Amino acid sequence: MPSTLRECGGAARRVERVTETKPRVRVPFWDNARFACIVLVVMGHAIQRQTADSDNALTLYLFIYAFHMPAFAIVSGFFSKATPPGLRQMRRVVTDILLPYLIMQTIWSLVQWLVEGKNVFNPTEPHWTLWFLLALAIFRIVLPYLALLRWPLVWAVAFSVTIGYFANVDSTFSLSRAIGILPFFVLGWRLRHWGLVDRWRRLGTGAVWGARVAAIGVFAAWLAVVALNVQAFRAFDLRYWFFYDDSYQALGEPTWWAGLLRLGLIALAVLLSAAFFVLVPRRRTFFTTFGQATMYVYLLHSFVLYPIRESGVLRDDHSSAVWLLTMVFASLAISVALSSPWVRKVFRPLIEPKPRWLLAHADDDPPTASRTDPTGSRRR
Repeated sequence: MPSTLRECGGAARRVERVTETKPRVRVPFWDNARFACIVLVVMGHAIQRQTADSDNALTLYLFIYAFHMPAFAIVSGFFSKATPPGLRQMRRVVTDILLPYLIMQTIWSLVQWLVEGKNVFNPTEPHWTLWFLLALAIFRIVLPYLALLRWPLVWAVAFSVTIGYFANVDSTFSLSRAIGILPFFVLGWRLRHWGLVDRWRRLGTGAVWGARVAAIGVFAAWLAVVALNVQAFRAFDLRYWFFYDDSYQALGEPTWWAGLLRLGLIALAVLLSAAFFVLVPRRRTFFTTFGQATMYVYLLHSFVLYPIRESGVLRDDHSSAVWLLTMVFASLAISVALSSPWVRKVFRPLIEPKPRWLLAHADDDPPTASRTDPTGSRRR
C-alpha cells in the first residue's frame, strides 16, 4: 500500500476512534454545571467596576476569574464532536454562532452610538461578552484537525502558551483569546472520550463527599492565597492574565518565563475547575432547568449590567462589602430571570434565529427536538 494511502487510512481510523455521539438522556449534572458557570460569569461582570476601589471585590473577582471561563469552555468541549463537519454541522456554525454574533454585535454598536456617541460598527472586534461566540466558532473549526494529531491536548496547551509571545496576534475576531483558552475546550472533549464524568456520576456517596471536602479545601486555599496577596496581585495586574487575551508584551512581561506563568495559570484553572465540577450537584435540583438557557443569560445579561456599570454607581462608597454582596445576589437574580420561559420566548429570534431563507437546501435540515445550543445544552 502506498504511504499516502496508509497515512490517510491511519488518519481515518484516528478520527473514527474519537467519534462521539451526544447523549440521548438528559443529564442533570451538566445543566447544573452550566447554570453555575453562567452565574459566575454574570457575577464577575457585575462586580468588575467595584474592584478599582475594593480589595474585597478584587479578591472575589480574581477567585472567580481563575476558573469560570475555563470551566465554561470545558463544558462546551465535552459536547463537541471532533469528526469532520457535515453539512448540518457547518450550517449550525452559521445559524447558532455567527448569525447571533452579528445580531448582538449590531445591537451593541447601536446602543453605544445612542448612549456614548460612538459611531463605529466593527464586526472584527467583538463587544464585551461576544468574544466567546467567536471562540466557539474557532473551536469547532480547529477541533477536527487537532483530533488528527497525537496528543491533541498537549498541542492545545503549547499553542496557548506560545501565542502569548506574538504581539501581532490580538483580539481581532477573538483569535488570541480563543487560542488562549483552547486547552480547556480540548480538555472537555477529551473528558468525554476518557469517560471520567460517567465514572464520577456512578461513584458512591462516601467517595463523592470525600472528594467534595477536598474540593472545598482547594477553593479555600486559593481564596486564602488571593486574600493574602491581593495588593501584590493588584500591582501585577493579575486579572488581565486570566483573560488569556493580551500578549505577554502587552501584559508588561515580555520575558522568556512569561509562558511558564501562563502554563501555571492553566494548571491552576484545571485544578479549580475540577473542584468546581466536584461540587456541582449530580442530581436534579431546583435550578437544573435554568441550565438550559445559558446562551440567553450570557448574551442578554450585559444589557442589564451596562447602565449599572457605566453610570459609575459602583465606585467609591458603593464598592463597600454591603454593595458587593448586593451585586452578588443581584447576579443570581439576573441569571434566574433571564433563564425564564418568557425571556426565551421574547428573545428567541435574536438568540436562536432560524434564517431558512439564508441557507441553501435549508429543507434538508428540519428542526428537531434534540437540537442543541453552542454549549451543548438541548434547546426546548
